Amino acid sequence: MGLAMCPLCSDDEDIELVRTLDDGRRVVKHRCGYEWEHRQPTPPTKRPSHSFSDLKARFPKAEDVEPQWLERAARLKSQYLATKPDFDIHVAAYWAKYQRIFSPDGLRTCHPRVLKDFANSDVGARPGNQATFNSAWNDMGDAAAGKATRETIAYLLYGPDDVPLEDRMQHLLDGTKPFAMTGFKEALLTRVLCVMQSDRFLSILKYTTEAGGKREIARMVYGLELPAPESVNWTLGRLILWSNDLLHTLAGDGFANQQHSAAFLWWAKDQPGGFH
Repeated sequence: MGLAMCPLCSDDEDIELVRTLDDGRRVVKHRCGYEWEHRQPTPPTKRPSHSFSDLKARFPKAEDVEPQWLERAARLKSQYLATKPDFDIHVAAYWAKYQRIFSPDGLRTCHPRVLKDFANSDVGARPGNQATFNSAWNDMGDAAAGKATRETIAYLLYGPDDVPLEDRMQHLLDGTKPFAMTGFKEALLTRVLCVMQSDRFLSILKYTTEAGGKREIARMVYGLELPAPESVNWTLGRLILWSNDLLHTLAGDGFANQQHSAAFLWWAKDQPGGFH
């Protein structure tokens, strides 16, 4: 009789069918004499599966921003550039240094300490407190920690061509790769991308955070609600990259570099006059 159980006796033996109702429920009877209506449990609904391209097509786009938000953002941009038309020129030299270090040859030959220094530097983009990374590094020692960090960066930048960058990012966030360096997570992985693809990646290192990540900036500056990281079918790796590209497009031209664009977005999110 399936999963039927007498509510009085908590016994599922000697259950007999009395009759079936029009809506599919069944009246059943236990040997104790008690009768009740029983419905077969509904099998759980399988969550729909969406392909990478389907998900990307569903992700919010620049054209989804309502006109009043675009007009407000344009006013803020003009105001910002009138007072801060340039960005710290010292960042470029630091970026160039680490572009050499993160090249395939540079990763193979660099001293481990330059990798640890990168994780703890605020130049160009602030990754925040890296206590987990530093503790793991100190426990492992320079040689082992340097090797793990090299392999982590190499997989992110030069991993298999058939694995999209978004998914390589997710593999490292999940820790599914045995070589992944402990603590070298979202902020540091994004910072590597800022260095190596400086014409694409904004120096906003977290997707969502109370202080204001890409998700909060999209909402506060452009009125767009981006998916929550825990949403079905999305992965944080994909959300990190797709939100970056969206904000890059929305910020537009006129900035010295992507750090300059990011600085504008950080400033704009705190300006009054939104429509929420």
